[in-house]
Parts: sequence; C-alpha cells; structure tokens
Amino acid sequence: MKKSFYSLLLILLISTSMSSYSQQKLNVMTFNIRMETVQDGENQWAKRKENLSSMLDFYEADICGMQEVLVGQIRDLTKLLPNYAYVGVGRDDSKEGGEFSPIFYRKDKFTILESNTFWLSQTPDVPSKSWDAALNRIVTYAKFRDNKTKKVFYFFNTHFDHIGQVARRESAKMLVAKIKAVDAKIPVILTGDFNSTPTEEPTVIINAGLIDTEKVTSTPHFGPVSTFNGFQAKEIEGKLIDYIFLNTDKIKVLKHGTLSNTWNGRFASDHHAVFAQLAF
Repeated sequence: MKKSFYSLLLILLISTSMSSYSQQKLNVMTFNIRMETVQDGENQWAKRKENLSSMLDFYEADICGMQEVLVGQIRDLTKLLPNYAYVGVGRDDSKEGGEFSPIFYRKDKFTILESNTFWLSQTPDVPSKSWDAALNRIVTYAKFRDNKTKKVFYFFNTHFDHIGQVARRESAKMLVAKIKAVDAKIPVILTGDFNSTPTEEPTVIINAGLIDTEKVTSTPHFGPVSTFNGFQAKEIEGKLIDYIFLNTDKIKVLKHGTLSNTWNGRFASDHHAVFAQLAF
C-alpha cells in the first residue's frame, strides 16, 4: 500500500514537472527607445540609458524588439545588458547606418537558427523606401530555438513610417503576407511601433491576419492605454501605437501591460515599453 502511494506521488510530481516544462513562460517586450539626440536636453540618451536597460532586467524580458536604435545606442546596450545579444542592421546601408530595429534576446536561453532584414518597400532586398514614406523602414526577424524546451518560433520586429499613410498601409499588407509565408506550424511573434492607432487602416489590416495580445490576455491589461508619452508626465490620449501580435491562438497570453516607469518624474523613453507574458 505504502509502495503504491509513493509510486502515485512520483507520477504526479513527474507530470507536474513536465507540464511546467512544456508551458515555460516567455516574457516579450517591444520598446521604442527614442534615438540618441542632444536636442532632447534633460531627456537625452546619456541621462536615461541606465534606466531603460534596467527595465529589461527588472521585468526579466526574455526577448525585446526595439525601435529607433542608433549604432551608438547598440554599443551602450550591449555593455549595459551583458546577458543579452542582438540581431539587426542599420536601415540606411544594411550595416551600421541609420536606425536599427534590433531584437535583443537572452543569449543563455535562445539559439538563433536564421535571421534577416528586409525593407518595407517595392525593393525589399536593398536599402530603399517606397510610396509616400519619409524614411527607409525595415523589418528584422529571426528564427529562435528555446535551449530548454527546444521549441522554435519566429520573432519579427518593425517600425512603420511616421509620415506616409500609403506607406503604412502597404507595409502592413507586406508584413502580414511575409508572416503568412513562413511555416504555418511555427509560431510567430510580431512587435513594433506601427505609428497607427487601433482603428486606423494599418492596424486593422494586421489584426485581420494576426492576434493583438492585449485583446486575449488572461488577466486585465496593466498600465496606461496610450504607449506614446512624448516625455510628458500626463498621459497623451489616443496614442496607442506600439503592439505585440501573434499568428496563433495556441500561445496563451498570461499578462499584458504598458510599462510607465519613471525616475524622478522622467521616463526612460518617449514611448512606454509594452510587455506580454506568453506560454506556448
């Protein structure tokens, strides 16, 4: 009898362990960190880079899609975040010129199987812009393998144009088509600053093909609604433009939040980070 009891207990422990193993949590973040410019005065990069990097550590971000990152900021972040590596290139020359849309990830947790960057234009394989875009715009993506669970997923990260309405619409179509072209059996996570509110056409197009994590979170959304703050303490209404999307409902969204941390009344960026905790 006693032997049967211990056998049953062992089975339950193994079952619980395997369930926990298979449902490992993944902390995802998207963060427009605001480019480095002395014009920001008290909010310039040198005065906020430590605060910004500390957010990734505190919230235990496993993977973070960033926007508006210049090469000097890349160098700072790699020093401030020694547990992370990144993938990405500059949008102006596919090397170090112009803004990156890099993906920072915990190098102890993931292995990159492939990665690439393409341009949101009619010539996506070379640095370029199309339609009414003011600037070159890119998508950086990578195929990751979780070193513990061995599960594989794609992670896409982007920053849509801030001026061109046609460019944003066409970029949304192009991006959704690209995501649908990958192996349908592999989950896709999409992060970015889309410069588009929930009711505007680019976001509507993306929502038609993907799932907004905020809409399916198991617990209520945490934090403000707007994701753009302009370095202002008062919330700017109607500026929800940063999102985390999924291509499948087989990934559970445990938590979702807009992170409005301040230090002595100052934000780490002119955008709030958006956070989602996922379970495959």
